[in-house]
Order: sequence, then structure tokens, then C-alpha cells
Amino acid sequence: MQSIRIYEMPVCKMVSSGTGMFGEEKFNRFEEWFSSQKRCMFPKDFLYWDGEGFVWLYMYEDGMTVPPEFEITDFQGGFYAVATDIDQKTDKESMNAELDKFLGEIGFERDTSRLELGNVITSPLAQQIMGYEQMNYYFPIKVGK
Repeated sequence: MQSIRIYEMPVCKMVSSGTGMFGEEKFNRFEEWFSSQKRCMFPKDFLYWDGEGFVWLYMYEDGMTVPPEFEITDFQGGFYAVATDIDQKTDKESMNAELDKFLGEIGFERDTSRLELGNVITSPLAQQIMGYEQMNYYFPIKVGK
């Protein structure tokens, strides 16, 4: 069984929190805003580290009301290798080794020109039952040379 899947994200617009940290007022307001959006089958929020702090993104849809403090940005999209693990308990060294082995076998390689993303995929009810949250880790990839 493969534990990594390939996912192609579309070119789209994303609402951005800007750089921040958990616990900061603007970051909390962004979480409150996107959490008030209608929940669908797949999470539409993505988080990445920009070297100074976290940036939270939420997939924009036409007609969406976005608070003026949050910017709407262009998202490049592309291929990602996606791995799932327990949030905040991931053995990243093992995950990276498994990812690199998998990519080498299927003709892809990492794309270092784009940022790695992550999102929590566990619903509040599932988290309550399981006692933890699962997180998807998105690694940008491209066709190998």
C-alpha cells in the first residue's frame, strides 16, 4: 500500500493571513474567519512557514466576503506529494526518506521553487473521538530529469 499520494492543485486565488504566529490577534482573526466558512468535504486552508512566521491560506471562491485586513493572492498550483501523519508528532526524517524513495521510483523529484504546505484534515468530532488530529503534508514536486 502506498502511503504517499500525488495531488495536483489548481492555479487559483487564496486569501492570505499574512505572516504571523499562533496566538497573535490577526492570526486568530484569520482562523475565526475561515472557520466560519461553510465546511466541505476537503479542508481549503493551508499553512506554510515563510522563514519569519506562518502564513495561513484559504482557497478563495467568487463572491466570498473577505475582511479587508486579509489579502487575496495568486496561488501557482502544481503537483504535490502528500503524506499524512499525526499533527505535531511526525517523524519528519522518516517521512522525507519515504517520500524521496517514492519519488525516485515514479519519475518525480522535489520542486524547491515552491513552498511546502500543510493542513489539518480531522473534523472536530473525529478529533474528539480519536484524541488527536491528522495532518496532510504537501511537498511540491515536478517531473524528474
